[in-house]
Parts: sequence; structure tokens; C-alpha cells
Amino acid sequence: MIKAFHGIVPFFIFLFSIQFSFAQVETEIAPPYNIKTASFVQNNQNVVPIFRLGESFEFQFDDLYGNEADYYYEITHCDYNWVPTDIPKSDYLSGFDSQKIQEYVNSFNTLQLFTHYRLSIPNNYTNIKLSGNYVLTILNSDKEVIMKRYFVLYEEIVPVYLKTKRARTVKNIYSKHNLNFEINTDNFLLQNPTQNLKVVLLQNGNFNTAIKNIVPQYNLGNVFVYKYDMETQFWAGNEFLNFDTKDIKNANNYVSFVNSDNAIYNSHLYTNNAKSSFPYSNYPDINGNFSERKLDAENNKIESDYSWVYFSLSAPLANPNSSIYIWGMFNNYSTTPENKMDFNTKNGLYEKAILIKQGFTNYQYVTVNNKGFIDAENAVDGNFYQTENDYTVLVYYKGTADRYVKVIGKGNANSLNITN
Repeated sequence: MIKAFHGIVPFFIFLFSIQFSFAQVETEIAPPYNIKTASFVQNNQNVVPIFRLGESFEFQFDDLYGNEADYYYEITHCDYNWVPTDIPKSDYLSGFDSQKIQEYVNSFNTLQLFTHYRLSIPNNYTNIKLSGNYVLTILNSDKEVIMKRYFVLYEEIVPVYLKTKRARTVKNIYSKHNLNFEINTDNFLLQNPTQNLKVVLLQNGNFNTAIKNIVPQYNLGNVFVYKYDMETQFWAGNEFLNFDTKDIKNANNYVSFVNSDNAIYNSHLYTNNAKSSFPYSNYPDINGNFSERKLDAENNKIESDYSWVYFSLSAPLANPNSSIYIWGMFNNYSTTPENKMDFNTKNGLYEKAILIKQGFTNYQYVTVNNKGFIDAENAVDGNFYQTENDYTVLVYYKGTADRYVKVIGKGNANSLNITN
């Protein structure tokens, strides 16, 4: 019995250590209902949160309660896998965080009242000194977490040459994009690159569909080459859908009609038909982004109103065991219940109403299988190699004696320039 007991104790310690390590991984947390239009902003535009170290940027959001509540922020440095690093906060922050967000202003001349918040980085209290993965946490006055968002700071130490290629696998040649790239380390000494050098591949800045843990296929001197046939492929998807509500009182663009039955405006979109069985059709998009806009407004951030946007989708070939969500940068590609479509058995349509800020918005219908995973292969609108997507490669490195993971390079490409 004693031997058995001594065998069980280490086993439980091992299990506990595994659970503890997994528990430390930081994940993004979607905000509650009253927090809307949370976005990273640079040069007055909503952007993918990847910034060069030392650049200024902002994080902005609206609180629909409109009561000028107090919100605070914390910044956490993480490793390649979004596990918080064990270096002191003073090593990566000049100054300190846990400060109140000082800049906020109430909406002006809108039916939906809200308070608009803006956090500038750097600011009088906080400046970030190191590259890497970061988690921005927003808390309320009771220090309860309201939301968490990823952002990345990189250094331009190594050049990255990225190209978008047609898929090399025959069965996917019309439906996938393949990324080929090289990392030139002539001016940077790497130690044990097969273990210390890591990359992340992103499609349209979406962290939910990132490709990770790809090692160099081979190297030519100090140039590390990634020319895989399958490992660096993304499903190409289709162009983002869009609607324009800058004139929120009238039907415009893909808006069928507008009313104000709920004390605020309701924008009813035309029904979308699933495009997976139709030929590819080229129409411009902004790759998932959005822009707050109001006709004749002086300040779009506080004068743009909110409306209930009614989506409807005809997708008779959709898997009934899967779920369909609406996502884009406007909701941080979130698959929360708020963005899940309901199937209306009377009219055979998927339907959902989402409260969205006035302006020009890109969105997609995304399929999630019954295990909770994104099913890009069976996308509602299909996968077409002609689709125009933005692609990004981030290069991470941690030397043998380094205390943290750096982001030492970034490469960009667009599938408009796709080659065979």
C-alpha cells in the first residue's frame, strides 16, 4: 500500500503541473454586451494590432451605458504561445500600468447613448520597451476583467521575403493559398535556429486561424527557406461581404430597408445566398476591416450612431450539425453567442441581429463544427484561389541565454500578386 501511495503522488503532481501550465496561457476575452467597437487604431484607422516597436497606437471602445464609468488597463508580455513571461514588468514597461483610462467623451446627437474611450500607447504613465506578444486587459472599477486583446510589437532586425503561391496539392489548387518565404539572418547571429527560431502566419490579421510551429525546410547559408507544399497553406475563402450605413436613416448599398421600431435604427440587409456552389465573383473589400462613418460628421467616433443590423442567409447545403457565425474585425472575429445565427424553420433562413456602429463594415459567415472548431474547408461562401487576402509572417526568436522571446521580423504579401 505504501508503494502504491508513493506511485500515485508523483502522478498527481505531474497532472497538476500540466494543468497549471495550461492555465497560464492567455486567451482573448470578448467584452460584455455593453462594450462595442473595441479596436486598435493607428492614424485614425482601425488596424490589425501588429506594430513596430516604438510606434504610437491607440485602443478605443464604446460603452453603451454612457455613464462615464472608470476603466483601467494592464499590459502583459507573453511568449510565442501566449504564456506570460517571467521577467519583471519593469523590464518591458517604462513607467507602470494598472492606470485609469483618462481620455473619454460622450456621444453627440445619437439615439444610442455611449461613452467613447481612448487609450494611447505610449502615454504619460506607460511606454513599452521590448518586442513580443502582448495582452491588453481592460478592467472595471472593481478590477473585474472586461476584455482581453492580443497585440504584437516587432523589431526590423531580419528581412522577411514573403510570396503567395497557388497550392501545390492538386486537389486544393483552386481553393487554397500557399505561403513561401525566406528569412535573411546575415546581420543577426542565430543560435540553434531549429528550436529558437519560430514563425506565425496570419491571414487578414486573424489570430484565430493562425498557422504556427513551422520549422525551416532548409537553409542556404544564413537564409532560412520555407517552401512547403502543405504545411503553410490557408483556405483561400471568398471576398468579404459588406454593408454601408453612413446614411443610417436610408437604405443604402446592401441595406434593404431601415426603420426605428426599437427606439434606435434597424438596418435590414438583403438576404445573402451561400456562394460555395457559385463561380467566383470579384468585388472589392477591405479584408475584414471596418470604418465608423456618418454623413457630414465632424467626429465620426462620437457622432456615428448604432443600429441593429439584421442579417439573413440562405444556405440550404450547410451542415445542420454545424453552426454559422458572423464575424469580422468589427467583433474581433469572435464566435460568441451574440454572433451566432439562428435557423428559422419557417422561411429556411439563418438569421441574426447584431448591434453595430454606423459606417462601412466588412463581414463573413463562418462555419464552426460541433466540436467548436472553425471549418474553413466547408466555408459557406466557398474557397477560391482568386480571393484577395492579406498575409503576414511574424518571426520570433529566443536565444539560449535570452530571457524573453523577441519578434525580430515581419513580412507582408497580398494574394493579388499570386504566382504558380
